[in-house]
Amino acid sequence: MSDLQEWLSLILRWMHAITGIMWIGQTYLFNWMEKAFEPPRDAKAKPNISGELWMVHGGGFYLVEKQKWPEIMPRVLHWFKWEAMLTWVSGFLLLSLMYWGGASLLDYGSELPRWKGILISSGALVGAVGAYRLISRSPLGRSESAVGVAWYVFLVASGAALLNVLSDRAAYLHVGAMMGTVMMTNVWMTIIPNQKKIMAISEANGAPRPELALEAKRCSKHNTLMSMPLLFLMLSNHYPSITFGGPHPLLLLAVLLPLGAYAAHLIREHT
Repeated sequence: MSDLQEWLSLILRWMHAITGIMWIGQTYLFNWMEKAFEPPRDAKAKPNISGELWMVHGGGFYLVEKQKWPEIMPRVLHWFKWEAMLTWVSGFLLLSLMYWGGASLLDYGSELPRWKGILISSGALVGAVGAYRLISRSPLGRSESAVGVAWYVFLVASGAALLNVLSDRAAYLHVGAMMGTVMMTNVWMTIIPNQKKIMAISEANGAPRPELALEAKRCSKHNTLMSMPLLFLMLSNHYPSITFGGPHPLLLLAVLLPLGAYAAHLIREHT
């Protein structure tokens, strides 16, 4: 690898790590706040406040209130969206640099040309978004557990397919990239649009639509559950002998996906 590629790789990894910390940290913070909110002390005086939370950090004391429906229009509203996009963009560029043009994308001895490997790589990311949205908007979407099981089956099946056409290392990373792509599209295709719809309805004095907030919240919860398995798969590239290079890479993938999700659940619910 040339010096230029080394510098690009370093800069992209640095950017990916920084923006990823910002994004996932905010996701966990807001999910923690959801379970930490307490009913307002004077509920009659604040009928539109579903919960309030006192926090302290860096010498400052903060009161956070959650409105059932936006009534007070702020001068500045922070949307928390660019961290997700920049994390994905830096990760996608890093994947392109390292696999599409550098490290072994296909299995050693594969008869497939690299351009077909690139089509499989990009198709896996697009297909993951389509599959997730199909699952979450089907009748299974009414149950968080059903969505989780169906999504897990899809990821393991995808991992099995990718292990047959890509190098083991690339297959593991692509399963993580598939989850990261779905997480980013959850923010940009569901959470942010739903929040904008809520704001527009409120400004027009329309009837509240709580299902918009519930859908956004559900996607945010899914993102937290995917974060820990994703991090494991990204780090697996540094431990080839016990992850993708071990005797049973698919079995390990099938076991660690739910373990990672459960670890994320524990962090979200018990910290």
